[in-house]
Amino acid sequence: MFGFLRGSYGQQAVNLIGNISSFYTPQPPPPRMTYHAAMANEDEEEKQFREVFKKVAGDDMEVSPKELMTILNRVMQKYPELKTDGFSIESCRSIVALMDADSSGKLGLVEFKYIWGNIKKWQKVYKEFDADRSGTINGCEIPRALQAAGFNLDAPLISLITRRYSDENGDIDFDNYITCLTRLDAMFRAFKTLDKDNDGKIRVKTEEFLQMTMYS
Repeated sequence: MFGFLRGSYGQQAVNLIGNISSFYTPQPPPPRMTYHAAMANEDEEEKQFREVFKKVAGDDMEVSPKELMTILNRVMQKYPELKTDGFSIESCRSIVALMDADSSGKLGLVEFKYIWGNIKKWQKVYKEFDADRSGTINGCEIPRALQAAGFNLDAPLISLITRRYSDENGDIDFDNYITCLTRLDAMFRAFKTLDKDNDGKIRVKTEEFLQMTMYS
């Protein structure tokens, strides 16, 4: 798979994919469900969540990248101990694309609930492993923080992630941390969906690969 990859980065990716099933067990992906279908199958807690979602999403009952950016940055104001430059529109476009099960360009109720649950869970991990209370996760804290979030990754991949999402000091702030974990979660779910015989290998056409990677 991905035989066109060249160099050390490409070789690492090929080797890692071969053992992907041992790295992370994602939650089931958000089901494709209309807003009204979701209403018909919800408990009391979910009804309360829906009421909050209605206020956030507006008349179309979907959250756009811009609306997601507004929501996340408002939430971040309540947590000054978490260092962040703020969620950018590009980060929020990426999060929406990664979670957009129906390719609408927005998050419906079920999709938003899934990512919101992950953000709350990952926030707890982030605060737990910010051992020096700097508001960021530094290079020494990253491996254990990823493992606590459910991602059992090896050193070469952690090194790649650090280079991609950290600042010049090797620190990852909260918005980059959430964007990184959202991408990891989405790519593992996509891989497992395509791994029909569960052998840790997939074969995709160029068009399928581009669709997986470009809209994310």
